Amino acid sequence: MTIGVLKEQAHETRVSLLAEIAATLTKKGITVIVEDGAGTKAFCSNAEYEKAGAQIKSREEVAAADIVLGIHQPDPAIVQRSSSVLIGVYQPLFNADTMKQWAAAGVTTFSLDMLPRTTRAQAMDVLSSQANIAGYKAVLTAAAAYSRYFPMFMTAAGSIAPAKVLILGAGVAGLQAIATAKRLGAVVEVFDTRPAVKEEVMSLGAKFVEVEGAADASKAGGYAVEQSEEFVQRQKAKIAESIAKADIVITTAQIPGKKAPILITEEMLKAMRNGSVIIDIAAATGGNTPFTKNNETVQFNGVTIIGNSSLQSTMPSDASKMYGKNVLNFLQLIINKEGQMNLNWEDELVKGCCITHNNEIVHERLK
Repeated sequence: MTIGVLKEQAHETRVSLLAEIAATLTKKGITVIVEDGAGTKAFCSNAEYEKAGAQIKSREEVAAADIVLGIHQPDPAIVQRSSSVLIGVYQPLFNADTMKQWAAAGVTTFSLDMLPRTTRAQAMDVLSSQANIAGYKAVLTAAAAYSRYFPMFMTAAGSIAPAKVLILGAGVAGLQAIATAKRLGAVVEVFDTRPAVKEEVMSLGAKFVEVEGAADASKAGGYAVEQSEEFVQRQKAKIAESIAKADIVITTAQIPGKKAPILITEEMLKAMRNGSVIIDIAAATGGNTPFTKNNETVQFNGVTIIGNSSLQSTMPSDASKMYGKNVLNFLQLIINKEGQMNLNWEDELVKGCCITHNNEIVHERLK
């Protein structure tokens, strides 16, 4: 049984498995092969992998492993050469054509972003572990870009009012952003379409902005759902009221398989204070403002809009550690105690994130 670890694309600093997790696998008699330099940007050297019992190999040799680990989609040449099990975060709802090609190539694909969001899945929930980091770094990025203090100061030169932070979306990233902004001394308001998160928001010391009449999101696995037009209009009015007072806005709203909703309109942007900052974590799926550009900073009417859906990659060591732990927990579902592959299709988590198998698309939502 061999597990291969691919080196990610040039823009990605994370690696899917650090040496400490590789050591756990090698102790079970599993051969771990790592692409040369795969962990360099996450500060994990080839020597550390070898000390953990892993072998350093070429990309082609890694691609031939029984299980191939990555974060993003590998290049087509790797997939065509492989008859392996691929595990990563492939966003299959946005990449249906690619998944069809992978099915035709005969690979078995597990996309961890499609894991059912149940209590048992928490230990392997890569979306949550990475969103936690993104929420933390969103606030620090905002603080670095903002031209004023976050906390209140009473000085001999006068008083400084605390920054007002508005967070749109109280998922994992939003909650961590609340906690970080509060630690920095900001006044925080939070908007979310799910009334169920109000208690969590308030427990962190933030004010929850309520809009009545939201569609039930209890069966959406922790995600937002599309809302009625009537609700959207009430929502916009509430956000407009809060955003006019905000210095920092952090947006996290995404809907699986769909373009991110526009929560901050052009009119709202024009009402914002000169020098305000928006951090748009939903940039990769279009963003929550009409002017967001992924991996770019845009200036609009004195407002800085930073589009970045890869903030977790700015903390590659801990992001890789958490991602690798998630992967290890998932591997325990498909590898038996003897270190052999055992794809248990009766397990809801195994079945729930399998996209391709036996030369066909097997995930119900993609079918």
